[in-house]
Amino acid sequence: MAGFSDWFLIKETSLKFFCRGFRFKMRRWSLFIILALLLAFLVSCGKEEPSPTPIPPPAAESVAETAVSPTAVAPQETATLPPPPTMAPVVTATTAVAEVVEDEGPIVLMTAEDFGDDRNPLTGELVENPEDLLQRPLAIKISNSPPGQVRPQSGINDAAIMVEHLAEGAVTRLTGIFYGNWPEKVGPVRSARLIDLELPAMYDAGLAYSGASVGVSQRLFSSDFRPRIIRSNTEGYYRSGEENKDIEHTLYVNPEGLHNTLAEADLNTPPNFNQVMAFSSETPPNGTPATHLTIDYIWEVIEWKYDEEDGRYYRWADGEPIYDANDGEQASTANILILTPYHVQDPDICEQASKEGQCVALSVQIQLWGSGPGILMRDGQQFPVYWHREGRNDLLTFTDGADNPVPLQIGNSWFQFVPTWRGYEDNVVIE
Repeated sequence: MAGFSDWFLIKETSLKFFCRGFRFKMRRWSLFIILALLLAFLVSCGKEEPSPTPIPPPAAESVAETAVSPTAVAPQETATLPPPPTMAPVVTATTAVAEVVEDEGPIVLMTAEDFGDDRNPLTGELVENPEDLLQRPLAIKISNSPPGQVRPQSGINDAAIMVEHLAEGAVTRLTGIFYGNWPEKVGPVRSARLIDLELPAMYDAGLAYSGASVGVSQRLFSSDFRPRIIRSNTEGYYRSGEENKDIEHTLYVNPEGLHNTLAEADLNTPPNFNQVMAFSSETPPNGTPATHLTIDYIWEVIEWKYDEEDGRYYRWADGEPIYDANDGEQASTANILILTPYHVQDPDICEQASKEGQCVALSVQIQLWGSGPGILMRDGQQFPVYWHREGRNDLLTFTDGADNPVPLQIGNSWFQFVPTWRGYEDNVVIE
């Protein structure tokens, strides 16, 4: 019985271990089966609703193409920007920059070709209408004394060149060289002087004036430009009718009418300038400061004061500003030429006589031929120059001591002729 019982106990124990092992294996298989079923469930669910976490490769490729493809960008720019096309503003900006650089560049005019057909040879300025340069220049006599009768004068800001010179004694008179810029009114017009034998020949101009002494008239009508003398009884002259002035100070001219008078004789033609005046927008080197000029003409003190803002000199007389009656602006200039040619009194021509018939003022001949020293004032600086006029029909040109052209600033000029007589030695002061 003992043997049977032992065997039975062994079998029973083995069965218990078997059952325990079976239950453990069943648990592992059950866990495996459950995990397999769960994984299958997840896979089957993934087919129905994709997860947002993964980014499909095509989507990434599509983004990359949109970022780098030029064909994709161009339609977007065209679609979102209004006309003109997106490149048009770039072209416009580039063109504008080029134009600005060109405008700001220096302008140098040294030969006739440099002026073309739209720049004034006497100022270097561009003209609005090139046809204005096809008319003949006009040399117009303008009164400067007495101040209370003749000022403000009309047209002194419109002249290409204004010449101030002695008329007789110490009194000065003006001759305006008008060309390319034609005001409606110039004056008051007064009588001619011996210098007017030279200026119309130099600038190929018609001469407008109101009478002259017998000696000056004889020489004018014996000159080579006699056909271009415009008499005061022809079209272009008129009286202003100002009752507060003496009648001799009320004569004015209209340049259009003067050109009509010249045209009747087929003389309103473009000028022939034998020489070329040099101009440059750049200041020459080696200048010295010159912002204030005083010229004591004995009967009146003239001043020119420089304005740094616009680069021009403004005119004063006996402490009073001088204005142009046409526009109400103060008389101003880009260039001042102080020239001292020989002044010689002509004993055969009397400009002013006393009540007793004795001559008290001889006519003054200003010898504008050959060459001589002078001073150019421009841009607030002064430069020593030599003026030249070798031929009768040559206009004035200017060089330095080495015979190199000295350019004027682009714009109008005032020529201040000052005698070298006794009493004028220290009458010019530049500061």
